[in-house]
Order: sequence, then structure tokens, then C-alpha cells
Amino acid sequence: MLRNFALFFVFTCSNTLLSFQTSCGAESGNAAPQTAAGCGCENLKRAAAVEPVEESTATVHPAVKYSKEVHDRPPEAQGDERRVQSQMVLITGGEFLMGTDNPGIPADGEGPQRLVHVDSFYMDIQEVTNQQFEAFVNATGYITEAEKFGDSFVFEGILSETIKNQITQAVAAAPWWLPVKGANWRHPEGPDSNIIDKLDHPVLHVSWTDAVTYCSWANKRLPTEAEWEFACRGGLRDRLYPWGNKLNPKGQHYANLWQGDFPTYNSEEDGYIKTSPVMSFPANGFGLYDMVGNAWEWTSDWWTVHHTTDHKHNPKGPPSGTDKVKKGGSYMCHKSYCYRYRCAARSQNTPDSSSSNVGFRCVSQEQR
Repeated sequence: MLRNFALFFVFTCSNTLLSFQTSCGAESGNAAPQTAAGCGCENLKRAAAVEPVEESTATVHPAVKYSKEVHDRPPEAQGDERRVQSQMVLITGGEFLMGTDNPGIPADGEGPQRLVHVDSFYMDIQEVTNQQFEAFVNATGYITEAEKFGDSFVFEGILSETIKNQITQAVAAAPWWLPVKGANWRHPEGPDSNIIDKLDHPVLHVSWTDAVTYCSWANKRLPTEAEWEFACRGGLRDRLYPWGNKLNPKGQHYANLWQGDFPTYNSEEDGYIKTSPVMSFPANGFGLYDMVGNAWEWTSDWWTVHHTTDHKHNPKGPPSGTDKVKKGGSYMCHKSYCYRYRCAARSQNTPDSSSSNVGFRCVSQEQR
């Protein structure tokens, strides 16, 4: 399948071409201000050419196909696979102030602050791990989009010299992002890496479609942006982070973020240069871990930067769009360059995009 893009790398892969817009959201007016230029991950997108599909042979969405195959199996055959799923906690619904009137990155549509009500739901206490995703793949034979395309974006700072030497050109706007053949969830830092010692780390290189398919298999779903932000705040009102307004209360680190000088030097003050095992940092008031930092998390909402101040009940974002909302930031976030590890912060990618800092967690209306 050939993919068409606004900007092409000299480096190409056999099945696809990866793209990067030369400015943050230049086409849609979503550029971050100079003081917070962004890590560039919001524009690691696959802009797919539309291919005609005959109605009689239309492909079943993977979320339907793979969930049905497993759910149709007898319960005793599903036991081991289900046991590796995340523990869930009840998030008791209610009203909260979503967004902010003091945005860190105004062009991202963080404001205006508005009153929102969400119903109760259950949420995974952690991001989906490599071990959990592996159980899903073993049960279903699912192949992620990065594996189908043959490549994915990887942060230059975690690649081996061997892999970096195989790539002839990156993009001047964000040279720390490189398109890597063979990078996927099994090989998060390129084909010469693996997840043997990272089974308890968040799964990476999963597209929105991959995440939806996993959630469906697990009888769960992705959270809406409103649900995610309500959960992130952990019962606190109008605070920057899940734990309050101070990034490091009493000198303690509460999230896996970048310390030092992005993108050249990470001092590893929080103990990690790359992803950390899930639940390595304190939980918020709802008992949820890693709501900010570690890995970006997909939500179900389509992206928009325009929000009404009208009181909303269980908002789900616009009915259509080109990008999906992701929340929480990642281990690459630093205030000087990508101040998106706040509960109100947000970013976006196309549903088929993937990279070495994007994962997800699931929610459901019932305990699973």
C-alpha cells in the first residue's frame, strides 16, 4: 500500500512512507507557541490515500473481528488471557472543570475552562503493558498497523548507532524523530531491540486502531477525553497535575518525565531515561498510576480546538475528524519544550500513526 504525504523523508520503507509536517500543526493552526515548541510527536502521522473498497468485500473492522473470535470461545479457554488484564477502579462520576483558562499551550485548545459532567465508569489503574498486549496478540493473531506498514517513528535518543547509521535523513523541524524500519511494539527501539526485560512497561507503537481493537477484545473501550481528564484530576479541583500544582512536591518525582536539556541530555533524576515499569510512581487520588508521563494515552475523541462553555453531560468530542486526541504526555516531555504533562493538556495524531512514546489504557461501564 502506497501512502501519500505532504512531506517526504529521503528514508522510505517498502510498504509506506512516513510523514512529518514541517511546523507543528501548520495546516490547522495548532502550532505551539515558541516557548513550548513541542516534542513534535503530535505530527508523526500517516496521511493515507483513500483506496476504493467494493461493498461486497468490505473489511470488517478489527475491533469487531478480533473481539468476536475470542468472545465466541468458551470461558475456560479465555481464563489465562483474561488474568493478565489490568485491575480496574471505579471512578465515581460527577461535575468537574474541564480544560483551563490559563493554557500552557493555547493553540492546543486547552481552553476555555468549562463545567462538564461525566457518569461513573471503571478505569484501568495502569497503562496497558507489553505483557498484556502480548496476551492479546497470542490469543487473536492480531497484527498492528506499524507491523503492517513496516515502520514506525522512534526517538533518536534511544536508538542504537547501528540503526541511526541506516537512516539518511530526518526532518529539520524535529530531527530527534526518525522513521525506523522494523520498529513496532515487539521492537520499540528498532529491529535490534526487544521487550524481554520490558514486559511490565507500557506497550508502545500502537495506533488508535490497535488500541481500540485491544479494548474491544477485553470487553472494554477507550476513555473519552472528558472521562480521561476527570480521572486524571483524581478529585482535585483546577490543579495542574494529578497530585497538585507543584511538579516535585518535597523533591519527590510523581511522573516519568524528561529532566535536563531536551532533546540532548536527560539527567535521569526520576530514575528513567525511557519508559518506566507501570506503577513506578505514586497513584493519584483515584488510585490511577502514570496518568501523566511515561506514555501518551489515546482517547476516543476526534480532535478539535474549539469548545463551548455550555454545560455538557458525557461529551464525546466532534462526530468526525482527521486526528484523535491523546492525553498525558510522555517520558519525553519537559516544560521548556513540551509542557503537555498537565491534566488539561492535549495533543493529537491520525488514528493510524504510531511512535515510541504512545500507548493507552482502557475503561468500561462495568467491572472487568
